[in-house]
Amino acid sequence: MMEIFSVIGAVLLFIAAFFEILLIGGCPLGEFTMGGRHKVLPPAMRAAGAGSLLTQIFAGIILLQAGGFMKMWFSFGVTKVICYVFGGFFVINTVMNFFSTSKKEKYTMTPLALIEAVCFFVTAAYICNSL
Repeated sequence: MMEIFSVIGAVLLFIAAFFEILLIGGCPLGEFTMGGRHKVLPPAMRAAGAGSLLTQIFAGIILLQAGGFMKMWFSFGVTKVICYVFGGFFVINTVMNFFSTSKKEKYTMTPLALIEAVCFFVTAAYICNSL
């Protein structure tokens, strides 16, 4: 039953990765990210988005592996640590989004980041222990 957290987290990360692709491609969605200062992200911010895209895909794969849906790339111990690190990252991301001056970012990305943090912590605490 706890595996649902790894699936929910991975699906949300893959949706966020698709959103990142749209941002990198120049879609006018910049108000949902990076403080919402730009409707269309400038080239330098799009380049930063590429790193974010790769991180989101990696994080989603880690959740699926920890949930037992994919072959493990790392040992269980390393995967568990990676899950806790991503959980901490998303806690920080939640706080940063909460204080964003962009209402679109605040009300969309804050809950998304909080759900991601919960998914990583639950996956690390329960699923990795049962494999």
